[in-house]
Amino acid sequence: MTTPNNLSRRLFLQRAAVGTLMAAGGSTLAACASGGSEDDAGSGGGGAEKTNDNPFGVKESDPLDVVIFKGGYGDDYAKAHEELYKKKFPAAEIKHAGITDITPQLQPRFNGGNPPDVIDNSGASLLPMSTLASTGQLADLTELFDAPSIDDPNKKVRDTVEPITLEAAMLEGKPLVLDYVLTVYALWYNKKLFAEKGWQPAKTWTEFLALCEEIKKAGIAPLAHQGKHPYYIGQVLLDMAVKHGGQEVIKAIDSLEPNAWKHPSIKLAAEALLELKGKGYIMQGTEGLDHIQSQTAWNQGKAAFIPSGSWLENEQKPVAPKDFETTATFTPLLDGSKLPVDCTEISAGENFIVPSKAKNKAGGLEYLRIMLSKEAAGKFTELTGSPTVVKGAAEGKKLSPGAASSSALLTSGGANNWVTYFATWYSTMDKPIRNVYGELAAARITADEFCNRAQKVADDTAKDPKTKKQTRS
Repeated sequence: MTTPNNLSRRLFLQRAAVGTLMAAGGSTLAACASGGSEDDAGSGGGGAEKTNDNPFGVKESDPLDVVIFKGGYGDDYAKAHEELYKKKFPAAEIKHAGITDITPQLQPRFNGGNPPDVIDNSGASLLPMSTLASTGQLADLTELFDAPSIDDPNKKVRDTVEPITLEAAMLEGKPLVLDYVLTVYALWYNKKLFAEKGWQPAKTWTEFLALCEEIKKAGIAPLAHQGKHPYYIGQVLLDMAVKHGGQEVIKAIDSLEPNAWKHPSIKLAAEALLELKGKGYIMQGTEGLDHIQSQTAWNQGKAAFIPSGSWLENEQKPVAPKDFETTATFTPLLDGSKLPVDCTEISAGENFIVPSKAKNKAGGLEYLRIMLSKEAAGKFTELTGSPTVVKGAAEGKKLSPGAASSSALLTSGGANNWVTYFATWYSTMDKPIRNVYGELAAARITADEFCNRAQKVADDTAKDPKTKKQTRS
């Protein structure tokens, strides 16, 4: 990920950015608010014969314009994907741009009807997806998901990706975005340190408290978190709550059901975080640190565990010691939990889009199809340490400790892994909920107060006439 000034390439802050930009959505893409149709004359490119090997009819000589958000994942993976595209279409000139300021650079191009052919629309200044979707700026990806897979032409692309991919693709009732990175959220530790100390990650809450006491006696804080960005510690709370009460806990929250945040499992998880704080198991001062500062302290051995997504290893490469073994593990189980310990929150992220008015829309779709091959997805994981939504793409690859451990946790969790959507479905909830997480982690409110405050945020959202309520079954 990037430095704090760029707010990093991360889903947590990406969600915050969505909320901010949606609030300004009336002006962000005002000049193109009239929208456009995917079938507008002059857009789309293509024109060659459509075959199983070239399902979108890409003309080999048509140039391809690619813009990538150069955040925590960098853009070397995209250059590797472009090489695969160039191998298939040798005559194509590929224009590559790796940038961080997506909206400032691309809004004028959308407004002028000259957007790139494929975009990684991510980061703190991403173009608001809801505005792009509602104004007809995005190509329908149904054709992509129904196209033959590069790895097996007898299979459709949709059958080669994790189911969460198709769910996350939906905007305005259509698949309009490819969320490519399969993020695994976990507690992270240095396996080398734990091996030296004879420690093992704990499965139950009782075992976890005993481990924390042992770690504390060794002069190390058991847990640090990214205090200025409380969504991280909130993920720990939700993971324990969902494991305790089952997936119905998070589905009720996402569906804005009455008193969803007052579920007994939420309160128990909140009490657990307060217990960690009360026993001195949370690194002193972590509430005032940003993600880089807290994670660097963790890399320096000042804390044993830290919560994050599977981008962590790649983000910390500049500061982590060479022998640091970034390793993902599960959050412990509260007594009476319904789900097994070795499952966790996952999400599909990193918004890849093909504009409806792209000059080479066919090329953009083919670029995404290439990305969804095992070769391309495997290369992404090798270069970034993060898994993709492509099934089995990491098999047989030499993976870093972070990538290997997050992939193992993903596999072990299987159908018990869970997802949440409230922060993106109802973007106005995100910042207030994160603030409540922060108050709880600092022990400035009780567990009951946490539940009440979080529920008020949800209730206010549900009552807002602008809220488009969505329901999970």
